[in-house]
Amino acid sequence: MMLDARQVLEKYAPFLRLNWIPLGLGLLGLIFFIYGLIALLGTASKSNDLVFESSNSASASAKITADIAVDVEGAVINPGMYSLRERSRVRDALVSAGGLSAFADRGWVEKNLNLAAKLSDGVKIYIPRAGEAQNAATNLTQTGVPQGGIVGSAALINVNTATSAELDTLPGIGPVTAEKIINNRPYSSVDELLSKKAVTDKVFSQIKDKVTAN
Repeated sequence: MMLDARQVLEKYAPFLRLNWIPLGLGLLGLIFFIYGLIALLGTASKSNDLVFESSNSASASAKITADIAVDVEGAVINPGMYSLRERSRVRDALVSAGGLSAFADRGWVEKNLNLAAKLSDGVKIYIPRAGEAQNAATNLTQTGVPQGGIVGSAALINVNTATSAELDTLPGIGPVTAEKIINNRPYSSVDELLSKKAVTDKVFSQIKDKVTAN
């Protein structure tokens, strides 16, 4: 085998001597090509990592901005403050708190608590215990859910001060009707919703017991 290799070298030695420059340049070009290919693949990998990290950061940022804080107290299994997604309902808050405790006034909850009501950031939900006084003074939050008192005991939406989002929680009211209600203010009584043609007869019959003008 040594002899064969030597014979091959002797055979092609003249060719190599005559063409060593182009052969050397070709070999050098091949080396640079391989090096560039490796560098390109490494850059693409880093770029993908950056895109992935950026996407994760954007998702985390979106999640943070979409969260709301809700305080759930009273006769629930795990009272406390909970972080919920935007557009969550009262039911979602109660589920997060473990549900109603054995001491909850379930009759009051069935009659007064709207589980479908939308929550806003900073709202407080209080579930009374059986036999507990239900006449606590309350203040309405943006969604019409009382804050700092018992949820639902005074959950009337004031048509003179409510925001479009608050009005949108009422049955039969959408963004367009909510805007009509706002544009026709002030109202001396809820009946003026009809006289000013802010709502239809059908919608008025659905919301008349859920709103106030005082």
